[in-house]
Amino acid sequence: MSSFIPHQFAIAVDPADIDFMGHVNNASYLKWVQDAVVDHWRALAPAEAISGHVWVATNHNITYRRPTFLNDVVIAHVLLEKVHGARAFYETIIKRGEVVLAEVKSSWCCLDAVTLRPARLARDLIDKFVAGSPAALADA
Repeated sequence: MSSFIPHQFAIAVDPADIDFMGHVNNASYLKWVQDAVVDHWRALAPAEAISGHVWVATNHNITYRRPTFLNDVVIAHVLLEKVHGARAFYETIIKRGEVVLAEVKSSWCCLDAVTLRPARLARDLIDKFVAGSPAALADA
């Protein structure tokens, strides 16, 4: 079983994220997860892969644990769990310090940037996301 490289993404809580109850609106979590997963892709994929592919979410399952507030320091902990063909499966844990605010399971489809058709990821590209792989170490 492969061990994928974890990724952290700092989240800025914007006043527009706050709802009538005084905490972050549920819709903001979706944007945060999208931003965090795309940032993970951009941090590890080579430039030609980034320009040649786009990602679209196909499913999000969010479990809210604690409310998030305006001045909170929030980090998304992103972990690629599996890649199958053109699909990638992620777990993103959104935290304030050690406190888990939300847990998100999501699936994504990789598309060719020109045709917008699903695009399988080559093994050497997937290897760039695997901890300790020669492809990942070459980019370190």
